[in-house]
Amino acid sequence: MSLADDAKLLLIPTGYKTSKVYSVFPTDGDGDFTYTRSGNASRVNPGGLIETVSDNIPRIDHTGGGCPTLLLEPQRTNLFQRSEEFENSYWTKARASVTANQIIAPAGQLTADKFFDSTDNNSHLVYRSMSVTNGQKYSFSCFIKKGTLTKAFLAFNSSTAQSVIYDLENGIVESEGFNIDSSKIENYGNDWFKCSFTHTATASTFLYRIGTYNGGITYTGTGTDFIYIFGAQVEQGSYPTSYIKTTTGQVTRQKDQCFNGGDIDLFDITEGTFFVDANNFGEPLNGYNMITISDGSGSNYVRYIYESSRIRVSVLGLGDYFITSVNDNERNKVATTFKENEMKVFFNGSLVHTDTLGVLPTNMDRLNFASQSGTSRHFEGKVYDTRVYDRVLTEAEAIELTTL
Repeated sequence: MSLADDAKLLLIPTGYKTSKVYSVFPTDGDGDFTYTRSGNASRVNPGGLIETVSDNIPRIDHTGGGCPTLLLEPQRTNLFQRSEEFENSYWTKARASVTANQIIAPAGQLTADKFFDSTDNNSHLVYRSMSVTNGQKYSFSCFIKKGTLTKAFLAFNSSTAQSVIYDLENGIVESEGFNIDSSKIENYGNDWFKCSFTHTATASTFLYRIGTYNGGITYTGTGTDFIYIFGAQVEQGSYPTSYIKTTTGQVTRQKDQCFNGGDIDLFDITEGTFFVDANNFGEPLNGYNMITISDGSGSNYVRYIYESSRIRVSVLGLGDYFITSVNDNERNKVATTFKENEMKVFFNGSLVHTDTLGVLPTNMDRLNFASQSGTSRHFEGKVYDTRVYDRVLTEAEAIELTTL
């Protein structure tokens, strides 16, 4: 019998229906989760294409291929209009031109645009002025595919310090300006990459720019060289989220909420193991979020509190233990075993903490990707696997389970 078969509650995200995410175990439905989200949102389907799902449909996401994940994101607004219409006058073209609907986009339709440089010796841009809040973080993203040119840049102003260069041939960030907080490039298949960066606003207005690159941001173009572009997005937040399509106005995607898996009979345990395999996104909304098993109150719980660059493990009767070797937006595996007078924490294949329990949590009746009540601190990230055991895994088993 595998470790998965031995779990009392096992969630490996695959099955779902409206307002419900199915657990693998138990099979009678007692471990299933309630899911809510008002309005449409996007996900990557098993075919690798971006698609829209409607109200209360869980987002089982296949970004990057491999095993699917449960995608849980906070509320975000795409501040751009005309996110797929770069030929529209909403977008200013500087020493550049755009021809609409020239190639299949990451969403599977003929809606991606061809962006040409000009014969000028200067930068070649498509851009939009955007009002922002000084001091807040903003994330800018766009899907870009190589054409005759194999590099492109995104920027939030005209300086190289405010720009990121992307190599569309090798799928890497070639360079990042020092006014950029973070940047990345993600492979969406068929030579499409989602290019993005995050910066902290130091003024109230910026020009968000998409540009061609040929050895420099400024170069003498041919007028015939090009890249392909699709799906531009600027959102207030410390990391970019899934694509939000817009037309004539800004669009807000509401937050995902997943909670109330299990019941008091399922969690009627006197010792156990709580395991989570997840990718917690960047700096969380309002400072931290949680994944918890509890009785719905602050009296009985085992909880993982995800903060910026660390995970706080909190168990009734003990002070908090901080795992500080955590990189935001990376997959991490953490397990906590607990029994009378003993708690152990395992992280990414290592035993990292042992302590003495004063009081065992009792009467736990729910697993929430949120606080104990399920009404706040909703987890932001991708969930690969979550388990509760009614026994203490051995050190060897816990190390095996948490090894990346």
